[in-house]
Amino acid sequence: MQAADEQIILEFCDAFWLERGGSENTLSSYRQDLTNLSRYAEPLGKVILELSREDLMHYLSFSLSHGRLARSNARFLACARRFYRWALREHKIHTDPTLSLENPKLGRTLPNILSEDEVLALLEAPDESTAMGARDRAMLEVLYASGLRISELVQLDLTSINLRQGVVKVLGKGARERLVPMGEEALNKVQAYLEGPRAELLKGQHSDRVFLSSRSQGMTRQTFWHRIKFYAAELGIQASISPHTLRHAFATHLLNHGADLRAVQLLLGHQDISTTTIYTHIADTRLKALYEKHHPRA
Repeated sequence: MQAADEQIILEFCDAFWLERGGSENTLSSYRQDLTNLSRYAEPLGKVILELSREDLMHYLSFSLSHGRLARSNARFLACARRFYRWALREHKIHTDPTLSLENPKLGRTLPNILSEDEVLALLEAPDESTAMGARDRAMLEVLYASGLRISELVQLDLTSINLRQGVVKVLGKGARERLVPMGEEALNKVQAYLEGPRAELLKGQHSDRVFLSSRSQGMTRQTFWHRIKFYAAELGIQASISPHTLRHAFATHLLNHGADLRAVQLLLGHQDISTTTIYTHIADTRLKALYEKHHPRA
C-alpha cells in the first residue's frame, strides 16, 4: 500500500472512532476495504483521494468479475461514501466521487434458523462436568436467552451481569448501552459457571472478563465460533451455524410465540426497526411451510 494512502486511512479511522464510536470490527473492515482500494489505485498512478467516479465504478465491476459478492460491494460502497464525505469535509478533496454511485441490487437473504428442538440439543451438548463445558453451556444459554451479538458476549465483564435482577448490561454498536433480561435457565448456568469453573479457568490469574479461555484470557469470537461448530458437528446439524445463528433463533422464536416486533428490536439493539423486520419474513415463511405441510386443502 502506498505511504500516502496508509496515512490518510489512519487519519480517517481515527476520526471515525472519535466521532462515531465505531466497533473494532467495523474499523477493521473499513481499513481492509480502503487498503484494497489503494492497491487497485497504485497501478493507475493514483492515490485513493485522486480516484474519480469512473475509477470507483470500474473497481466495483472489477471486484464482481473476480468473484466478490454484491453484498461485499455494498459494504465497500458504504465505507467509500463515509471516507470521501469525511475527506470532503476536511478539505482534502473538492468533489465526492461517490455522490452518484448507485448501490448494487441485493436480494433479501434469510439467515439460517435452527428449530427450537435443534437449539435445545445444542444448548445441552457441552459436557458440564468440565470447566470448558460449563463455560460453553453458560455462553450458549446467554446467547439464546438474550440475543446478544458474539462480540457483545465475549466483551462482558463481571459488572455487566446482575444475577439478582436477572439482566445483562450490553455495550452494543455505536457504544449504545442496553439492558437485556437473561431468563432463569441462563441465570442458573451463568451462576454455576461463576461459582467454580471460572476460577478453574482463571488459574490464579486476574481478569474482569466473564468468559475465559483455557489460557485464562477473555474468549475470542473465533474461539467460540469453533466451539459451536464442534457441537453442531457432534449433533449432526447440517445447517451452516455460527454464534449469530442463536441470535437469529432468539428473534425468530420470540416472534413465533407472539412477541411484539418493537420489543424484539429493543432487545436486539437494532437502531432501525427495518433491520428487525427480516425476522417477520422468516416467521411468515415458516408459517407458510407449516400450512402447506399440514392443511388438507393446501
